[in-house]
Amino acid sequence: MRFGTHVSSAGGVSRAAERAHELGCDALQVFTASPRQWRAKAVPAEEAAALQRLCREYKLRPLVVHANYLINVAGETDRFRAQSIAALRGELERASAIGAEFLVLHPGSGSVERCVTGIQQAAKGFAWGKLMLLIENMAGGGTHLAGNFGGLAAILDDLPGLPVGACIDTCHTWAAGYDLTTPEGYAATMKELQATVGLQRVPVFHSNDAKTARGSHHDRHEHIGKGQLGEAAFRLLLHDRRLRGKTFIVETPPEGQVADLAALRRLAE
Repeated sequence: MRFGTHVSSAGGVSRAAERAHELGCDALQVFTASPRQWRAKAVPAEEAAALQRLCREYKLRPLVVHANYLINVAGETDRFRAQSIAALRGELERASAIGAEFLVLHPGSGSVERCVTGIQQAAKGFAWGKLMLLIENMAGGGTHLAGNFGGLAAILDDLPGLPVGACIDTCHTWAAGYDLTTPEGYAATMKELQATVGLQRVPVFHSNDAKTARGSHHDRHEHIGKGQLGEAAFRLLLHDRRLRGKTFIVETPPEGQVADLAALRRLAE
């Protein structure tokens, strides 16, 4: 198992590797541009090279990129959807340029068909190399896609030939209505995940506690052991032998990330 956090790339993406090393990470996740703006610049070649050098030096792997939150390739309006598809293509290109192994994407809201064709359009002619696109499960509610494991699997299954997988967020899983806090609930949740998505297609887990109640459909992250999931859920997760070799990324406020990493490592013992 490898543990990391989402770290700021302010001042250049290579600074993210320095920050991750200072935090004691094995892995890291970054944005390659502002997650709430459409306009994005290419990563300077010297910054990309510096990031890759530092990741090798500090033995940080995998390098995970999180896509822009504005992207909705399943969007109902043609203009917004076209903008989303172009933005996803930019995310793919920047992730590849910095040598990332994974790009995590929120699937948006709308239909599975529009989501799938949007991803296909964004990926047309793209040279993937070692990069894999991971679709993240969501908290559900309304027309949001991937609010359950079956919906997530439907997207992946409709993208044959593309290097795609899943990223499972513990907070989203809880908010969508799945139990992770008891042995029985955890077993049932993982049984459904295995039967639909398949654990072999899940290289990364976003490891976040939850502020809100199970089934709330609200995505509100909390520090490890401080929320509704509590330490019990993460102990069950981290003692699951099927998950050895997976990467666990914390997406909590920066001031508590050292404690969150320490908690995950302690609970994995």
